[in-house]
Amino acid sequence: MCKKDFKILDGSYTYLDTAASAQKPSVVVDRIVRFYETEYANVHRGSCHLAQLATQAYEKVRGTLADFIGASSDEIVFTKGATEAINLVASSYAETLQPLDEVLVCIAEHHANFVPWQQACLKSGAVFKTFDVTDAGEWDLDDFKSKLNEKTKVVAVSAFSNVLGVANPVKHICDLAHSVRAVVLVDAAQSIAHQKTDVRDIGCEFLVFSGHKIYGPTGVGVLYGKKTFLQALKPYQFGGDMVDKVTIENTTFADVPARLEAGTPPIANAVGLGAAIDYLNQVGLDKILKKEEMVFHLLINGLNKIDGVKFLGDASLKKGLVAFNIEGIHADDLNLILAKENVCVRVGHHCAMPLHHRFAVNSSVRVSLGMYNDENDIATFLRALHKAIGFFK
Repeated sequence: MCKKDFKILDGSYTYLDTAASAQKPSVVVDRIVRFYETEYANVHRGSCHLAQLATQAYEKVRGTLADFIGASSDEIVFTKGATEAINLVASSYAETLQPLDEVLVCIAEHHANFVPWQQACLKSGAVFKTFDVTDAGEWDLDDFKSKLNEKTKVVAVSAFSNVLGVANPVKHICDLAHSVRAVVLVDAAQSIAHQKTDVRDIGCEFLVFSGHKIYGPTGVGVLYGKKTFLQALKPYQFGGDMVDKVTIENTTFADVPARLEAGTPPIANAVGLGAAIDYLNQVGLDKILKKEEMVFHLLINGLNKIDGVKFLGDASLKKGLVAFNIEGIHADDLNLILAKENVCVRVGHHCAMPLHHRFAVNSSVRVSLGMYNDENDIATFLRALHKAIGFFK
């Protein structure tokens, strides 16, 4: 769990933008290189030795991911990322939703779990509804319950807000949604690397996450679905490796998960994701969380000592990331100085414009932690932030 495992963090940068994308340990990079150099071929239909090696490596990762989240291998679909996974599900439901049906999402959702459902409703004529968060940044469960009804067909929520930094009670939401027979999709992109995820315990029908936020490569993600619900999805794309039989007149499709993985998959990226999961398991999520909590405590204490800091939500509820503004200074201006100090944070609406509107701000500075961050990173960030505030005030 040391910085030495991440070559890019050699002292040149203070990286505090893990919520956007995590850095990659050397074991992940090395595994991808080794795969390309010694095992690469296309998967599934080749009989040569290289094709067999590549297929074994690729499918082994499917099993690794299933074990990691408490699923079975045939419930794991590889995608390009969490965004594609959500779009896959939403596009299918866009064809089955009826004008009187309703889809319910939180106002705090990342656009990737907001816009696809909004568009699915516009296409189908279904009603798109949102429920609120409290001023502290927690889900407003009373508002959720008031919006949930027998017309609700889909509930789409994140396990962890990418702006508010609050771990959400997704299991409770599933229980409530199931009481009206609604299907639940959980966006675990932010939570997957920071807390244990067990889909059986959560009870959701679908769960998605991206490889690049869990110390793996970009270009690969995961859609988990209960098998009967995966089988009910219409294919999102058509092409090779997802068919059963093709004639001039018609096509029949393979069983899941193959029917939802059209074309050549992100083979090397999936292998790299498997290495990232192995690395996390080796280090231990409990150990990672303990360290992140300690570093985050230092961050919040430091920010609380600065006059004019305004958090989006109550900082005492947060874990791992915080979004804030400084009174009288635009977030973009702060970022100019931070960037010159080689401090990497994120500034903007963080793909959550409705949430920023809810808190009456256009943008914010977001600091997010990973397993590699330490007290020196926080000290460097706070010094740079004080420098930025001094420059503009």
